[in-house]
Parts: sequence; C-alpha cells; structure tokens
Amino acid sequence: MPARPHVFAAASTALLAAAVIPATVLPALAVPAEAPHAPASPARASPDSASVDPAYRALRSSLSVAASSAPSPSAPSTSGPSSSGPSSSAPSASAPSASAPSPSAPSAAAPLDRHGAPGPAAGPPAGRESFRHDGFPEDGPVTASALLARAGGCDQISNGQYRTRESTAATIPVCDAKGAVFWKADMDIDCDGQTTAHCNSAADPYYQDSTAYLQSDGRALNPEELPYIVVPLSSSIWNFRSSGIRGGSVAAVIHRDKVEYAVVGDTGPPGIIGEASYATARALGIAPDPSGGGVPSGVTYIVFKDSELSRLDDQETIARRGDELAKQFLRDN
Repeated sequence: MPARPHVFAAASTALLAAAVIPATVLPALAVPAEAPHAPASPARASPDSASVDPAYRALRSSLSVAASSAPSPSAPSTSGPSSSGPSSSAPSASAPSASAPSPSAPSAAAPLDRHGAPGPAAGPPAGRESFRHDGFPEDGPVTASALLARAGGCDQISNGQYRTRESTAATIPVCDAKGAVFWKADMDIDCDGQTTAHCNSAADPYYQDSTAYLQSDGRALNPEELPYIVVPLSSSIWNFRSSGIRGGSVAAVIHRDKVEYAVVGDTGPPGIIGEASYATARALGIAPDPSGGGVPSGVTYIVFKDSELSRLDDQETIARRGDELAKQFLRDN
C-alpha cells in the first residue's frame, strides 16, 4: 500500500489539538465568570478560518456549542438581572424602584404620627382657620372684613352716647375690646392744620391752622397728606385718656372693603364723634371735600390702646404698626 503522509499529518494534528486546545483555547471560549459585564478582549478574537486546520475548527465548534448550551450558575448572563441588585426594567419585590414608592414609607410631605401612620397634611393650626375664613391671611395685610367681624358686638365703655352732628340724636356708643376701643359713625372731613391747596379758609369755612397734636418739627399736622382721626374732648360721656388713648395713638379706619391706618391727630367737640382728615377720607374712597364731602354712616374707627407714636407724621411707621396692631387685635378678640 502506498504511503499516505498527509493522512498521518492530519492524525497527528488532531491528537495535538485534543491535548493542547482544552488548556489554551477553552478559556477563551468560555464566558468569563469574574467579569460578567466586561466586553470580550481583542486578544481573544476568533482567528481567520482560512488559517486554521479543519480538525481544529471542528473541535472548537463542538466546544463552543457545549459552552453555550450549559451556562455556569456562577456566571450569569449579561442580559439578565445582576445578582447584586435588580435592574431598572425589572424591580425586585424587596427593593422597589424609585418610580414606585413603597407603601410602608410615606413621603416627607406627610409626617408620621406617634403610631407610625401618616399624619394630616401641613397647614395652619386649627385655631387660625377662622382668621383665614374671614379674610385674615397671616402672611398678608389685614382685610376690612376681618376687622369688622371682630367689631360686631359692643361692650359699651362710654357712659352715654355721641351725636354725629348737633342736629342728630345721640346714638353712637364707644365700645371696649381687648387692646382697643371702637365706634361706628359717619365721617366728617377735618381740614385743620397746615394750609394746603385743598385745606384752607376758602375751602373750609370752619378752617383752623392748628391741630391738638403736632408733627415732629413742631408744626401743625398736614391734613391733606397725613391720615389722622379726631376724638371728642374728654367729658362725662367718655375720657379717652382713661382708655389708654393719646395723641399719636394708632387707629384703623374701615369703610366698605378698605382699611386705612391713621393716628389720633386732633380733638373735637365733647358730644360729637366721627371725623377724620382729608387724607384719610381720600384713602378710603370717600369724597374729601370739607364742605360737601364725607359719608353719613358706615365708618368704623378702631383705636389701639397704648399705641402712641413719638412721630405723628411718619406714615411708614403708622402703616407698619397699624398692620401689626390689627393682627394682634384679631388674635385677641
């Protein structure tokens, strides 16, 4: 039989591959267990099939099929969930995803009570709800409706009642409250004080160039610029000083839906009540003309006890203190 050297060479190659390949090629074909998410190394890329012996290729193919059909339990597939935690697309039952909060862990917006249950939503204390219902926002200005609600009844402090004019009956009492006194009357226009374009002897036949209380520079008050009210001179009906009212005391004057803060700036006849400066009337939307202006009723005057200011003409301080005192009045009454 003629010798067949090529058959012997092929058999030798197969035997060598069977002995060497498992130790050298198999690690390259297996899925690396220590780095399941690492990409394949370029050094282990498949060799060109044209340069590999047929027996080598057959053996490598069989090993690859065996490796892919029998996955190792210690080397999970890169496409499945990692053993160290759930994937973003398939949340674990014991570790909910960020988009689905656990029912046992309420959000920070709902505080827990002492039993571990979600408490009520954040909001104003129950005792302050009435303030909001009648128009008192704690972070905003006091409204006319809030003040009028607190000045609904009357605990009369005056010994008698006042008239609004000489020709009218005495029907206006002065009422006491916590931190203030108040009355409900008309509004006549007081133009007394410094002479201005609208407050002078030509515009007001009863004009006087003085006021009972003075501004910081010693001059009379400016009725056209400064909001002030007039209180009746002390008498057997009522002594305003005995109620903690002085020149410069802060007052809230309410007409319809408007509130204007003013000071006690002048005094009037002992039996008549209900008068304020040109500036006060204008701010409340009342006709300020001293001859034909004013309103016959519907004005509430709330004067805060022991609230006198050292500077009667400081309008910024009047407004700020007025708002503070009005809020305190709502809390106390």
